[in-house]
Amino acid sequence: MKIAFQMDPIGDVNINADSSFRLAEEAQARGHSLFFYTPDHLAYQEGRITARGQDFTVQRVQGDHAQLGEMREVDLSEFDVVWLRQDPPFDMHYITSTHLLDRLKETTLVVNDPFWVRNFPEKLLVLDFPQLTPPTTIARDLDTIKAFKAKHGDVILKPLYGNGGAGVFRLDANDRNLSSLHELFTGFSREPLIVQKFLPAVSKGDKRVILVDGEAVGAINRVPAEGETRSNMHVGGRPEKVGLTDRDHEICAAIGPLLKERGQVFVGIDVIGDYLTEINVTSPTGIQELERFDGVNIAAKIWEAIEAKRA
Repeated sequence: MKIAFQMDPIGDVNINADSSFRLAEEAQARGHSLFFYTPDHLAYQEGRITARGQDFTVQRVQGDHAQLGEMREVDLSEFDVVWLRQDPPFDMHYITSTHLLDRLKETTLVVNDPFWVRNFPEKLLVLDFPQLTPPTTIARDLDTIKAFKAKHGDVILKPLYGNGGAGVFRLDANDRNLSSLHELFTGFSREPLIVQKFLPAVSKGDKRVILVDGEAVGAINRVPAEGETRSNMHVGGRPEKVGLTDRDHEICAAIGPLLKERGQVFVGIDVIGDYLTEINVTSPTGIQELERFDGVNIAAKIWEAIEAKRA
């Protein structure tokens, strides 16, 4: 198949952690041809969805891991699969790219389905499953957030459309910084904030469960660094091997059918203790760590699901 990756600059990725690199590596091993472009080179031109980018091959040599061809313009309708893999922020630039890629649906499989990526922001889709999530409020109004904090005492405050643990704050019962943080966030953004009851179980880790076409295929545990609340690997969280619990299977059984129906082939959910906190559909990661811990080729499972859809 002809595969295009819409992603951040491939030359900057960590080949031992990046899931897009691993997906490209597995695609190449399966005989597919690869094309790379950044989202700022995606365009609508008189009825055609085009991209300016480069053919590429990959090898597992950091710093020399992507061999790029000459820059050229392609019509993405001529590709079998386009991967929507740039990192958030989930801003209007990101949203516009989902609108453009959605116009390929008659000819090309876009993974994950951009219509539902646009309508399934990670911290909003969980609202469809209140029985699985910690107490949550989404608001911009300070009084509303204060009332939630007064009720629950110890809370997590974070940007609604952030990623990688950036801007995540724990405010315990004695904290006096809520008004200042609200002033800071609202001073540079018009977006609401999300506030959730703090889950002490995070000290034992924030579990990333990978689902392929709605089915759980494994998990890794991300343990916060000493003195940290955040467990994201971007901010020093330590990955460790972990199995799936009965509760994890219960959560996946509840959300899996919806994800499969809506074309979300590769999804990473976050589970703290018994609670689902995020459903990551924009650019989930965790494949390489899971493969190393479990000895299972997760990238192959993802490509098998995609190849079946294109058969």
